Amino acid sequence: MDEETRQRIADMDEEQLHRIANLPKVELHTHFEGCAPPVFIRGLAAEKKIDISKAFKADGSYAYRDFVHFLEVYEAATSVLKTPEDFARLCTAVLEQSAENGVIYQETFLSPDFCGGGDVAAWREYLHAIQEAASVAERAHGIVLRGIVTPIRHFGPDKAKRTALCAAETAGDWIVGLGMGGDENKGKQRDFAYAFDMAREAGLRLTTHAGEWRGPEEVRDAVNDLRVERIGHGVRAIYDLATVDMLAEREITLEVCPGSNVFLGVFPSLDQHPIDQLRRRGVKVTVSTDDPPFFHTTMRDEYVNLAKTFGWDEAILTDINKTAAGAAFCDQTTRDAILKKLEPSS
Repeated sequence: MDEETRQRIADMDEEQLHRIANLPKVELHTHFEGCAPPVFIRGLAAEKKIDISKAFKADGSYAYRDFVHFLEVYEAATSVLKTPEDFARLCTAVLEQSAENGVIYQETFLSPDFCGGGDVAAWREYLHAIQEAASVAERAHGIVLRGIVTPIRHFGPDKAKRTALCAAETAGDWIVGLGMGGDENKGKQRDFAYAFDMAREAGLRLTTHAGEWRGPEEVRDAVNDLRVERIGHGVRAIYDLATVDMLAEREITLEVCPGSNVFLGVFPSLDQHPIDQLRRRGVKVTVSTDDPPFFHTTMRDEYVNLAKTFGWDEAILTDINKTAAGAAFCDQTTRDAILKKLEPSS
């Protein structure tokens, strides 16, 4: 850490941290169901008389041992979401939470596997309900939501094709991208090329999780085999500087989730997280929460922690937000409106 950064950290006071926490924020990497407040899921489970008590700790928060168990708990929590109305209620809860943290634009991963079982007609019904709730939240809170359809990697390439068909059939101003999530240690990126090609032909923008658990080669495979323009996480690229430079040269944006990475043990602590190194080497980095209640974080927390750890001041974080706005999959009119909100008020 250079002397200038040390001094910035030393000079930060509570007033500056308060301003940083309250900056308007652009968030590109959230999983819709993973944003569900535990109290919402517990309440819905009680309404439906579904016992998922093992998914929670005594204090009511989500309980899991490791990443694979997290995926199991995530799917258990998702199991109480049965109808389009359930997902509309979830949308309301999620966007209220995001707006409270100063998020003005959010992209979220949505899986037709959880919304209609991959059937296009059923998916349309769920999507309509979510969009209606998002429109109400936009009017109430000023937050804009857009959806990225998500093949789930550990469900396999065949299901990914059905998911991509759902994406292609509903591509437009609201469904703006395709982005694979799930267990990165299952299969190869190239196994899902057909699904990504289908989405690309439908005009959708592309991202995929890579470099969260596997190393730099996985990041290169994502770029070369799926031809994505953004990568979810991508942080293990730091172990090969040629890969880092490739990301910078090709202007691939990373959807970085520092709190998630530290909580899951991808890196032992925030001061050892490579987000600042990647930024300084010219990679386009953004900040997101991933699955915030699962990882006990919020966008306010992320910003304050980055400020305290790396000396990121209002100017740096505003620049990060402008990078995120530039990489967002929305239309240009929406992007221009976001960028206007990011300008300091006079």
